[in-house]
Amino acid sequence: MNSMRSLVRQAAKPLARNAFAKRTIFSSPASLSDALFVHRDTPENNANVPFEFTEDNKKRISEILKKYPEQYKKGAIMPLLDLGQRQLGFTSISVMNEVARLLEVPPMRVYEVATFYTMYNRQPVGKYFLQVCTTTPCQLGGCGSTKILNAVKDNLGIQVGETTKDGKFTLVEVECAGACVNAPVMAINDDYYEDLTPETTEKLLENLKADKAITPGPQSGRHTCEYAPGVYTTLNEEPYGPGFRVRDDL
Repeated sequence: MNSMRSLVRQAAKPLARNAFAKRTIFSSPASLSDALFVHRDTPENNANVPFEFTEDNKKRISEILKKYPEQYKKGAIMPLLDLGQRQLGFTSISVMNEVARLLEVPPMRVYEVATFYTMYNRQPVGKYFLQVCTTTPCQLGGCGSTKILNAVKDNLGIQVGETTKDGKFTLVEVECAGACVNAPVMAINDDYYEDLTPETTEKLLENLKADKAITPGPQSGRHTCEYAPGVYTTLNEEPYGPGFRVRDDL
């Protein structure tokens, strides 16, 4: 009985911590963003700067609202914000307030959308808005999107999140652009420029500096996302038809 009590008391004692045991805690590095998540009044972006949609855009708004039942017209916040950004050049606080007024919703409902989606630029950007994708697929396989990003920075003399002094170019770094098969890729305004190299990137920028027309799509000469010349890891023949290698009795 005494031996049993001794065992119980021993088991109840806290275990001594092993002085040599190590517990490693891993944490991901802080992710920094150049996006503006809170509003700060500036001379060009404050509630006192008037904004009104043009007559053409008012007609477009009327067509957009036809897609939504009257009680759900707040669903048009995103297309109206996009329309306002295209008219003004960025999504200012005045654009957001005007959208809220038109859709009869509290301004906070519009602010929530504008601060969540990175497609809305909440401060002025350049004439050419450059979005370089640096996600894993654009980095792997010799794509080297970092080289593209560095080529842009060196050519324009700006860092990520900055605009050139002449107001012509704004550079941002983005997550997956969804054009992995044509990596590396950079979006310029609404168009994608793919299969980039530092040389072709610099050529694009020089043409834009001179306001010359540039052709969207792959800059390597291939058509859309067809297999690249000399690359044989992609299907480049007519695929086998139905029933290939299927037993005759099936």
